[in-house]
Amino acid sequence: MEAVGTDDNPDAQGAVVEEPCPAGQSKTSAKTGWALLEEAVQLKTKGNAFYKEKNIRSAIGHYHRALLVLRGLDSNVLALVKGWGDACMFKALMCLLACLLQKQKVDYTRVLEYSLRVLQWQPGNIKALYRAGVANLEMGDAQAAKQYLTQVCREQPKGMDGARV
Repeated sequence: MEAVGTDDNPDAQGAVVEEPCPAGQSKTSAKTGWALLEEAVQLKTKGNAFYKEKNIRSAIGHYHRALLVLRGLDSNVLALVKGWGDACMFKALMCLLACLLQKQKVDYTRVLEYSLRVLQWQPGNIKALYRAGVANLEMGDAQAAKQYLTQVCREQPKGMDGARV
């Protein structure tokens, strides 16, 4: 089982920072963007708490809602919040993946889909590469699984716990 991290940054924990608005943009849309981002971070944080309690179903629901809130932000608002949206979406996806793999009946199609989204942001992300490999293997695509898992071994010859892979 993997531990799901928490955000130590006070801005990500709920502080709303007022950013100057570029020409042609209203402060209302920036505040709304920050409020939505704050809501997504809070949903992710609640998901983390449920995960720690081993309440996987509730954790999945909170991570999904966080992702839905983030998808609702338009590109102009995302530009105003300077990458926080992408970082929050990335973290929520990683947490969601951890939960999906803990379910009694794992949907490996979703695991692969979300792993590939993470790999679009971070092509060398070891956990996402590993999860994509496992998902492909479980879905019967041994060749694709081998490619992902070989890349994991190349990039991190010792496992997460330091043991040789």
